[in-house]
Amino acid sequence: MKWLDAIKWDAQGLIPVIAQEQGSNDVLMLAWMNREALQKTAETGRAVYFSRSRGRLWFKGEESGHVQTVHEIRLDCDSDVILLKVTQMGHTPGIACHTGRHSCFFSVYQNGTWKITEPVLKDPQTIYK
Repeated sequence: MKWLDAIKWDAQGLIPVIAQEQGSNDVLMLAWMNREALQKTAETGRAVYFSRSRGRLWFKGEESGHVQTVHEIRLDCDSDVILLKVTQMGHTPGIACHTGRHSCFFSVYQNGTWKITEPVLKDPQTIYK
């Protein structure tokens, strides 16, 4: 697939991926993809990542039900970061973070400390089996 050859994969064959919510433009999370994950994402319209900790493909929502429907795939100017425009499914408002929050970016640096700015929408113990 020629379009995949345009990407600058890192030494492990991965590229960082930012998931951004379509509509609100909230940045939901950062994950990684390998070639197969990006190809499956493009084919299915569902976010598929490569889990570095599990060493395998990870279909977002496979355990939690918090699937990401992909509307657009963008490549940055250096061809080394992917941006996905997604709708976060499975809960209202959508939960993208394994902590049960809408976004993984819920800590804000203020006056020498990290302040949590987003509530837990659902207890992670009830999300993951």
